[in-house]
Amino acid sequence: MKESLQFTHINDQGKARMVDVSKKEETERTAVAYGEIHMNKEVATGIKNQTLKKGEVLQVARIAGIMAAKKTFELIPLCHVLALTKCEVDFSWKTNQILSVHCLTKTVGPTGVEMEALTGVNIALLTIYDMCKAMDREMNIMNVCLVEKSGGKSGHFISTNTEVVE
Repeated sequence: MKESLQFTHINDQGKARMVDVSKKEETERTAVAYGEIHMNKEVATGIKNQTLKKGEVLQVARIAGIMAAKKTFELIPLCHVLALTKCEVDFSWKTNQILSVHCLTKTVGPTGVEMEALTGVNIALLTIYDMCKAMDREMNIMNVCLVEKSGGKSGHFISTNTEVVE
């Protein structure tokens, strides 16, 4: 019989709570998140050629994503403070005008790093938007999701979303 799903951040009285992970086993945990930003040709060319006035967009976005992943607990109220052992933010061109972002996070601990990976992707994407908005206010951030996670009680997860699995 399948165990019923319950929200872990709500107690029996319906009040928000931070989950107690003190009794959980410490395991190696990884997560990969994905997102993309759609832009006009002028912005894409500027990013590729590093000719935008604000500087090297992808390097700034990479650092912003890593910094955000490390500070996820400060942004999302019920997230635990985690010591990330690895965080990588990578970019690839899905098409001439669609830039994809992957964020990989890793730790050894009692709770997962999915929120850190998702935060890293989102802030990297928002940084790109911020640096390029003067040239294209219609940029569109899309398809942000968890692609893969491993470790912990729930085991290994791989997304079946064909839009993002590359």
